[in-house]
Formats: sequence, structure tokens, C-alpha cells
Amino acid sequence: MVTSAGFVRRGLVERIEAILPGRIVSVFDQVQPNPDVLDLDAATAQLRRLHVEAVLAMGGGSVIDAAKLLSISLRSPHARPMAEAIASQQLASGNGSRIPVFAVPTTSGTGAEVTPFATLWDRTHKKKHSIAGAHVLPSLAFLAPELTLSLPPKETLYTALDACSHSLESLWNRHRTPVSAAFAHESLSLMVKALPIVLQQPDDLRHRALVQQASVMAGLAISQTRTAVAHAISYPLTSHHDVPHGLACSFTLPTLLETNLDMLVAAGSERNLLKRVLEMLKSLRIQDHISSRIGAHALMQLIGEMHAPGRSENYNGVPIDIPALLERALR
Repeated sequence: MVTSAGFVRRGLVERIEAILPGRIVSVFDQVQPNPDVLDLDAATAQLRRLHVEAVLAMGGGSVIDAAKLLSISLRSPHARPMAEAIASQQLASGNGSRIPVFAVPTTSGTGAEVTPFATLWDRTHKKKHSIAGAHVLPSLAFLAPELTLSLPPKETLYTALDACSHSLESLWNRHRTPVSAAFAHESLSLMVKALPIVLQQPDDLRHRALVQQASVMAGLAISQTRTAVAHAISYPLTSHHDVPHGLACSFTLPTLLETNLDMLVAAGSERNLLKRVLEMLKSLRIQDHISSRIGAHALMQLIGEMHAPGRSENYNGVPIDIPALLERALR
């Protein structure tokens, strides 16, 4: 079982062990935000001797990504499989064996429970890597919105913004399809209805469930398209300044959506939906959150690192100038 230390303290692991007597051979609860190559290789060495048959992931995106990566590394013949994957540039391979992963998300944002991607961070070299392919897709996902009730306000907001980013990034994307657009629009429709209520009434389980469903739909959208420019801009903010991913990839969304609104849809219900999304994003004052984490000067110093191969090229919207985009996003 891969989870967070908080769920161990709150007794959730004990409850799961009672449901599955004798089946949980180990609990790994040392996952840090944005799983790091050194941490995962150390965990692999520790867990290999147990001959694990399946991985139960219960947590946010970092926990589920760590579980996905461990499901691959535990079957690898290499002593340091994650470091070897980076060194050999085999990160994007869709081949390879893995242990089945059963994912139970406890946040509503990453969609990791339904995506064939896992993010791997190399903190030593300040780099972010992705492993992608069918072997990274969880075997089964369970949604239990009750598990999101313990999320603090900022984590509720930032993870939901991550889902908004996934939906919008899949719309101004060169890989957009009618199916991915349908997932994105459904996600945004749920989010604009439920997120404002959840932020005002955190114990509202019905709307928590809707936000979680929105996250899944957004995950299904980017499973087809991958993300684009907002994510490319976000990565150095997280690697250099520990800006939470959902915040880092969303502070440019109001500007990008405003810029691309006419290109995305001329009229009708979809335009009305996107206008409502824009109003919601503006009302959240995301720029204030980002400014509290990193100053404008420090942010502008990272422009040279805001091009991510496989992300920046996915952008298919109105041409943008990154410095001008950042200046508008911070106003």
C-alpha cells in the first residue's frame, strides 16, 4: 500500500488492513510531493524483497504517481531503475512489465487514477521527466469523495485548478479530438457548478463528488491530448521554488482562456460555459496566490526554462509571447 503519513495517522490504513486481512504486506507512506528519482530507487530497494503482487495507491497525485513508478521499478532488473530510465532515456517507452496498480484518489485534480502518465522529478538537476504508456495506466480506479473532506482549503483549490488546467489545455491542443473535447467540456461544466460551493462549504459531500468527477473527466481528456503551454510554464516554478503544481499550471489560465475564447468557439452553449469558467477563474484571484509564492522578477528569470518538449508544441491556440503572457497573468 502506497499512501501518505497523514492517512496512517488518521487510522485509514488500519481500516484497509481490516478489510484485507493478511494482504497488505507493507505500507509505504514516505511519498514526498513530486516523487523524486532518488527516493523511489531507495523505496524500490527496500520493497523488492517482499515480492509484491499488487500496489494499492491511496492519496493525491504524487502518491498515485509514486505507486505507478514503483509498479514498474519493482519488476525492473536494474539496481536503480528510475535513475537508469533517465540515463538511458527510456522514459517514454510504452513497453515493459509492471505490477497492477489500484488507485484511490484522495484529491480532486491530477486525474492520475485514469491517465497513462507518471511524473518523475530529479531534484538534484532541477528537472521533471515523464513516463508514459499503457503500462503506467492503473488497472482500476475507485472514487470515494469522503476521502477528500480532509483536504485543507488551499489544497482543495490548487488540485481543482490542476483539473481545470487539464481540461483547458486539452482544448487549445493540436491533439484535440471530439472525444477529448467532450470530456473537457463535461469536466468544466461540473467544475464551474461545484467548485465555488466546495470552497465555501468544504463539508458538502455532494459537490465534493462532482469536483472529483470533474477531475476524472479532465484526466481522460489529457490522456488523449497531453498538456500544453500552461504546464510547460509551470515546471521550473515547481522545480526551483516548490510552487504547488496545481497553482503553477493554472495562474496563466485566465489570460490564455481570454486570448483563445473566440478561437475555441464562436457562439452557443460551449462559449457560455467557457465564459463562466473564465469568470470563475478570475474570481479566484490566482495571481495573488502565485505572487505570494514567487516574485515577478524571480518568475521572469525562469523564462528560459519554460519550454518543455512534448508540451509547448501541443499548444494550438492564438500565438502568444511568453513574457507578455506572464505580465498579464500577474496583474
